[in-house]
Amino acid sequence: MKYVLMVDDASYGESHCLSVGCIVDGVPPGMELTEADIQPQMTRRRPGQSAITTPRNEKDKVEIQSGTEFGITLGTPIGMRVMNENQRPKDYGNSTMDLYPRPSHADWTYLEKYGVKASSGGGRSSARETIGRVAAGAIAEKYLRLAHGIEIVAFTSSVGHEQLYPATADHPTPSTNPEFLKLIDEITREKVDEFLPVRCPDDQANDRMAELIAKYKEQEDSIGGNVTCVIRNVPSGLGEPCFDKMEAMLAHAMLSIPATKGFEIGSGFGGTKVPGSIHNDPFIVAPAPKGSAAASGAAKAGIARPRLTTKTNNSGGIQGGITNGAHIYFSVGFKPAATIGQSQSTATYNETEGVLEAKGRHDPCVVPRAIPIVEAMAALVIMDALMAQNARQATRSLLPPLPNVISVQAARQADQAAKEEQQTINVETKK
Repeated sequence: MKYVLMVDDASYGESHCLSVGCIVDGVPPGMELTEADIQPQMTRRRPGQSAITTPRNEKDKVEIQSGTEFGITLGTPIGMRVMNENQRPKDYGNSTMDLYPRPSHADWTYLEKYGVKASSGGGRSSARETIGRVAAGAIAEKYLRLAHGIEIVAFTSSVGHEQLYPATADHPTPSTNPEFLKLIDEITREKVDEFLPVRCPDDQANDRMAELIAKYKEQEDSIGGNVTCVIRNVPSGLGEPCFDKMEAMLAHAMLSIPATKGFEIGSGFGGTKVPGSIHNDPFIVAPAPKGSAAASGAAKAGIARPRLTTKTNNSGGIQGGITNGAHIYFSVGFKPAATIGQSQSTATYNETEGVLEAKGRHDPCVVPRAIPIVEAMAALVIMDALMAQNARQATRSLLPPLPNVISVQAARQADQAAKEEQQTINVETKK
């Protein structure tokens, strides 16, 4: 699978090398772009944000190397880099870290695959590589926002056993919970960041999660959790059946993020407990665009939003692998960080039993800092699908219209004609 903006994963860097970054190809020319457009998401991802994240102190200042001139994209590859300023590879060179593959880390599997491994920080398997993803995603997000008013917001929905919306008999899935649906309709990144460092947008749940993370950190242990993400104002018609359905592309992207172990979209696994009569999403007339969608480039160009939407949204904005214009929402599960300070009985590389006490600086819970990574990967998937669909529509538009062939444009023209006819009838009736 290929992400247009990432060009077959054209990112580079390891945990303790000189720099990390990416080459971003496929960016439309003529868009204003500077480091100021990218840095906010880099800052949200950076380490050392609080007492419950890794203490590694990195500024993660992004530098655009190519592909722009005078703050305007040229349509050529955009190179970006972030210098690693606080490397401490010596943390991994003591008498234990060099001897043992860390339990549930990628040390052993990378060695099996390549026959050699980076001795410090997990090398390419470190979450440090996600810097390139976040930088590329920030560019995609800017285009999506300008062109279609698309909004992408993620937040922490669980840490360990603490959940923002735990399942109940009435609501086995959040997709039937009015409070959850209201949240994903209104939540903003600014609101999410009011709940730092955990980023769970509820005072009580946020405090419980923070206490739980602090508890595991004190015990030199770690804990996992879930990130939920919503994508609003997505055009309908995106997704490529059968193998690149929108939910398949999102799952592929999310499960490529380090430490991910699960993905569910729309009603998810809880939706299996809901009867079809409730789970089915009836169609209704879509309301007029508002907010960022109404002010987007597509709206100004006269590109209409979908005429229909759904009354409920158990589908998560996708049906048959194709977007229907409703909110897309999904959750991603992250495991506990593999590197912990507790003593662990395990085997060495030379097959002897021993005890590992890992060193280094690591997050007791990766979930809060994973939020901008999830948002970035979502933006890349939507951008990729949008460019594919735009190419299809532009190519089709050059063909002569055929009789008796239903098209979206013909249906809209028929609707408009019917409305005008009804308005004429109403005027005549009043006379």
